[in-house]
Amino acid sequence: MIALTGGKILPVAGDPIEKGTVLVEDGKIKAVGADPEVPAGAQVVDVTGMWVTPGLIDAHTHISVMGEPAPTDTVDGNEGSSPITPHLRVIDALNPRDVGITESVKAGFTTCYTGPGSANIIGGTGTAIKLRHGRTIDDIVIPGTVQMKMALGENPKKFYGDMKKQPPMTRMMTAAMLRETLTAAVEYSEALREAEKKGEKPPKKDMKLAALVPVVRGEMRVRIHCHRCDDIYTAIRISEEFGLDFTLEHCTEGYMIADILAQKKIPCVVGPLTMGLRKREIWNADLNNAKTLLEAGVEFSFTEDSSSGTRWLPMHIGLCIGRGLPEDAALRAVTINPARILGLENRLGTLEPGKDADLAVFNGNPFLNTTLCKATMIDGVFEHCEL
Repeated sequence: MIALTGGKILPVAGDPIEKGTVLVEDGKIKAVGADPEVPAGAQVVDVTGMWVTPGLIDAHTHISVMGEPAPTDTVDGNEGSSPITPHLRVIDALNPRDVGITESVKAGFTTCYTGPGSANIIGGTGTAIKLRHGRTIDDIVIPGTVQMKMALGENPKKFYGDMKKQPPMTRMMTAAMLRETLTAAVEYSEALREAEKKGEKPPKKDMKLAALVPVVRGEMRVRIHCHRCDDIYTAIRISEEFGLDFTLEHCTEGYMIADILAQKKIPCVVGPLTMGLRKREIWNADLNNAKTLLEAGVEFSFTEDSSSGTRWLPMHIGLCIGRGLPEDAALRAVTINPARILGLENRLGTLEPGKDADLAVFNGNPFLNTTLCKATMIDGVFEHCEL
């Protein structure tokens, strides 16, 4: 058993505990409190003066997939041969030794979702990973967290229309191609069900449509890249047409329709927070976005949308806190909220007995740029420790 004692505990599931203790046993949290009994023989780690939080989670990254350093031989994030590639799987490009994993662990992150980029209308599936040291993807992938990537806005039409002179060349065609593909997936799904019902031979295997069957059946969550307000609403409109379980990724102009997002109870993933003006669709980015969404009642998570750059996310969240975002809401947006998006809220996101022993130890407020992460524990093992 390991006992982290004397620190300021931020359990997220309850009020902060000054000079508290977290007990860890067999990879799980055993107890959290002001004065739980520390069994004889436990390994005591004194974290007096430190802040202890749940392991941080970035719900939208491209860790390992984009590769670092990034010559073409390490970049696998966007398959440029077709704008419709739902059959791609990020697990076929994951490198457990990628530097992005190591650097994120040093910043207090214990779990990230990583997936394809946004050049394609449908880019394929991503997955959540534990940022532990692993030899193969089986050591880091969290089963049951596969989700489908889709993209609207400038990226697909620029990548294919501007660069390759092929569809989609407009937002209209992007939406049309998405609807066309989802319609075909619905028909394929119904044919599968009908064949099973009648005991007949199923239709010929179609890898692309087969990958979308759980999507159109509402069994797999969709992550839709959209910055501009009208693209956000297109994502909502199409998702509702086909009954998709979806989140809005980036949601840069979400503050413009925050009341609608709240009414529809749509989870949002906000960020990157320090984007430059490299694309017209992000010119209206506003660091007050998160605060506006919160005040409207929208549940959101934060992302750095990066690889090793994930390590800077806590500092950038501090910019939102400086503009009025409450610190407890900021912490939820990198702990329990992304855990819910990934379907892992029963395992991650809070410091509670029975949950995975994933936690981070900081030498101060984790959202200050003067604070350092001194230790990161994943499943009860210190993957990073400078205590």
